[in-house]
This record gives sequence, structure tokens and C-alpha cells, in this order.
Amino acid sequence: MFSKIQLQRRTLLLGAISATAAVAGCSTSAPQAERAPVPRLVSRPIGLASDAELEARYAAVEDGGHFIPAVPYREMDPKYFRQRVPDPTGEPAGTVVVDTPGRFLYLIEPGGTAMRYGVGIGREGFAWQGEGIIHWRQPWPRWKPPADMIARRPELEKYSVANGGMAPGIDNPLGARALYIFQNGQDTLYRLHGTPEWKSIGKAVSSGCVRLVNQDVIDLYKRVPYHAPIVVYQKPLAEQLQV
Repeated sequence: MFSKIQLQRRTLLLGAISATAAVAGCSTSAPQAERAPVPRLVSRPIGLASDAELEARYAAVEDGGHFIPAVPYREMDPKYFRQRVPDPTGEPAGTVVVDTPGRFLYLIEPGGTAMRYGVGIGREGFAWQGEGIIHWRQPWPRWKPPADMIARRPELEKYSVANGGMAPGIDNPLGARALYIFQNGQDTLYRLHGTPEWKSIGKAVSSGCVRLVNQDVIDLYKRVPYHAPIVVYQKPLAEQLQV
């Protein structure tokens, strides 16, 4: 049995322990709130990749049963290498922007950045501009040249729609991936597609479409969201943004 004095001392001791625990609880919660992470506008690395990363990025690869040769990227202008940059467009995340004069394609990301790819574009007179959506995507597509192209080059008749097009493969003009651009529900016949012709990047050589090296179009294909909006500019990007 505890005496009256012992019970009083026990009560005081328990009260002191409870008070200490309460103070300790407050002292640990406040610093946790102060250490809460502050969201950053950009959290992804920006700039050119290292030599080792570029070597891996543009190495030979087997994809879908097809062998894609390595890109001799050291012979390309480095500005056309795939790289993350600050978003220069102001478009919503998920939008694809083609800067035709600059020979760049941007895929806008959340947080103020964009993945930028070097591209080859259509010759003067074969270029398309405007807004649309990427309505359909296809790995290793068949190539079916449109009627107006066949009219200019009758030897392509064997690859017409009626004849089933050209089989997929590394020599197919659409390369490893094709993204089909529609506007107002109609096919524009304008494509984003791969090419083994790395020397064409940065130049105006194709019949209206935007071409990327196969390694880059595979990367773009993985990133582009379903029914992504696309904007194609024929004037310099800086001028377009001032309109």
C-alpha cells in the first residue's frame, strides 16, 4: 500500500513526465514543417548529355525485329542532338511544337522545360503549318505515298494505297515510327516520322513531313501523350510568339 505522501509524489512525477512528452512533441513537429520541400519550377536536368550518354543514345539498336544502325552523331551539329531545354513556347505540357525555320521539334513538359529534337523538314512548297492533333501513331509503319507524289514520281505506283504500300523496314521512308497529324478530323497527310538519313537533319529535303533520326523518333513516340496537340510554325518562333 502506498502512503498518502507516496501517492502525491507519484502523481507529481507522472505529471512532469506527461508535460515533458508534450513539449517534446511540439518541438519535433515544428522543424518538420519548416523542412517541407519547396516545389521547384524545373526539376529535370537541362542541357546537352555527356559523351557516354550520347554514345548510348545514338547507338545501334534492334527494335521490332529491325536493326537500326548507329548514328554518327559526332558528324552532326550538336544543336540537333536530343536534349532538354527551357520551354521557349509557352504552350501547355504535352503539346508538340515544330519550329520549321529553327529545324527543331519541342515536346513541352510540366515545370517549364521541353525535350528538343533536331529535325529535317519539307522543301519550300511542300510545307504545312497550323494546329492539329496527333490522331494516330504507328510503330514500323507501311509507307503509302499520296496520289500527288505518285503523279510526280510514277515509279512509286507500286507503293500506292491500292497496292498496299511499302513494307516496314529500315529503308522505308517513314522509318521506325510515324505520328499522323489530323486537323478538324481530317488527315493532313503530314507526318512526324523516323529516317536513317541522319545527314538530312537540319535541312529542308523531304516532301512536307518532319523527320527525326530513328533513335529520336522512338524516344518521342514513347513520350507523346494520346491525341497530343501539335502546332507547326513556318515563321521563326520568336516572331510567332509576338503575334
